[in-house]
Amino acid sequence: MHRRTFLATLSALGTTAVAGPALALNESSASDLINRLVVDINGVIASGKSEGAMYREFERIFQRYSDTSYIAAYAMGVDARRASNGQKRAFSDAFQGYIARKYGSRFREFIGGRLEVSSVKKVKKWYEVSCIAYLRGQSPFEVTFHVSDRSGQDLFFNMFIEGVNLLLTERTEIGAMIDGHGGDIDKMIADLKKLS
Repeated sequence: MHRRTFLATLSALGTTAVAGPALALNESSASDLINRLVVDINGVIASGKSEGAMYREFERIFQRYSDTSYIAAYAMGVDARRASNGQKRAFSDAFQGYIARKYGSRFREFIGGRLEVSSVKKVKKWYEVSCIAYLRGQSPFEVTFHVSDRSGQDLFFNMFIEGVNLLLTERTEIGAMIDGHGGDIDKMIADLKKLS
C-alpha cells in the first residue's frame, strides 16, 4: 500500500465519535481515542467478515471517532457562506457517506499493518497525537491526528501523513467539484451522492 492510500484510508475514519465521560480532554484521553480507533480497525480486519460487511463496520467506526460535521464544514470552505441551511445539511449528510465509503473501501490494504502512538502534546485548544505507521513492505512513517472535544465529545478533526493534510485535501477536492459545476452547490451534492 502506498503512503497516500494509507492517508486516504485513515482520513476517512474521519467522521462522529462515541460519547465519552464528561471530563475535559487531556493527553491521556486524546491518546486513548486514537488507540481505540486503531484497535477497532484491526478488529474488523481480523474478523473474517465479507468485504461488504467490513465496509459497513468501517462506516460505523468513522461515525464513532471523527468529527465529520467539522470536516464537512471545512471542506465546503467559502462556498458555505452562500449555501442555504438546507444545502449545508444536505452536503454534510452526503459528505459523511462519501468520505466513509471513499476511504473505507481501502481498509483492506491496512491488513498486516499497525499504528502505534509515539507522543501526545497540547496545541492551542486541541491535542496532537503522533503515531508511527508500520505497513508491510514500507519504511515506518509518521501519522499525526488532531483531537478536540469542541463538539462535546473527544473526536479527531484532522490528520497529517508526512505533510499531507486531510482538511486541505478535502477542501481542494470539494472546491474543484463545485467549480466543475460552475458554482452550483446542488449539483456538487448530487455528485457526492453518486460517489458514495
